[in-house]
Amino acid sequence: MSTTHKETTVMTESTSTHPVLRTVRLALGSVLARVYLGVIAALAIWAVVVSVGDNPDASFAGVVPLIATAPVSLLVIVLPDHTSMIFFAIGLGALVNAVLIGWCARALGQGRGGSKPTA
Repeated sequence: MSTTHKETTVMTESTSTHPVLRTVRLALGSVLARVYLGVIAALAIWAVVVSVGDNPDASFAGVVPLIATAPVSLLVIVLPDHTSMIFFAIGLGALVNAVLIGWCARALGQGRGGSKPTA
């Protein structure tokens, strides 16, 4: 006779992850944060495509995603000079900005539904 033992563990959000990771996950769950990350991904792809071609403005194409992910990307770009550092700066800047956007959207959304004016 064979029996199957199904073990299920229910983990709450407070015990499943570190508080910082939980905050990042909740912030990136915002639609606004995801839209921002999508726009930055599109800008980065556009910059790579324009830079590969023979275009007179190709040298400035990488500046657009850097400016869109400022201020973090501008701080990180001063690290060692390598092509991959541009993508690292854009990625880190986009992640930090998306977390801030998601956090703000979440905080504003909670404030809107929590209190009702009295007459």
